Amino acid sequence: MIIASAKPSFHLDAMPSPTGAKTLALIDLLAKHPAGLSASEATRLSNITGNLVFRILKTLVEMGFAMQREDDKTYTLSNRLLDLSRPKVGDRSLVLCAHEAMRSLRDETGETAQLTIESGGKAMLLEQFRGTHALQVCGQIGMRVPLYSCAPGKAILAWWNQEKREEWFRGCTLKSFTRHTLSKRADLEQNLAQTRSKGFAVDLEEGIEGIRCIAAPILDEYGSPVAAITFIAPVSRMPDASLAPFGSRCMRAAQEIEKRLRL
Repeated sequence: MIIASAKPSFHLDAMPSPTGAKTLALIDLLAKHPAGLSASEATRLSNITGNLVFRILKTLVEMGFAMQREDDKTYTLSNRLLDLSRPKVGDRSLVLCAHEAMRSLRDETGETAQLTIESGGKAMLLEQFRGTHALQVCGQIGMRVPLYSCAPGKAILAWWNQEKREEWFRGCTLKSFTRHTLSKRADLEQNLAQTRSKGFAVDLEEGIEGIRCIAAPILDEYGSPVAAITFIAPVSRMPDASLAPFGSRCMRAAQEIEKRLRL
């Protein structure tokens, strides 16, 4: 296994809280090595003393921020940090409010249903219910993709106000991932206008060849998008004739989530 060094460029002992800084450095190190690190590997790569590395890793495990495998004793991060950062609308958990609608969408279509938010100018997968077909299309929780090359991202973009969308365009370089990607601003703007008119967004193999998805925005009480619900399938299971009825089903799922958020 090839392990890249991730020694910090700043001196941890010079931080206001050296132990706190070293804890965060180890969390960052584990995030860069999802396959796991042993305590000795973490010590070597972090340049932190072995005794402190051991105590920090054990503390992270005890508090649920990391896990230690039984077979090789390596440490990996848990989903605890992602759970803490998951968005809420008011005092309602977005993920919990979306569960029933996502499960119903998956069960009715047989396809993977996903909940996506905007994070750092990209679309981030927050939760998913895997499809029931033998051949599934799914993602990894926490993965990020360009907003403009997927249906949930375009659903969010379409319902942003013009000022926020202009700010996003200024910081984004559009590029092609497939021959279908909308990599010209004029084409993307036209597609977003059509999306707002229809009420749902479609990705016609714009991010990955052979894969399509449909999404509808989840709006707050002011009409701003907080997330998007989507389902994804091979093009053979999402032909052109299915786009309108699938889009309507996605919109109903989004409306169900909005109702739960406002209870």
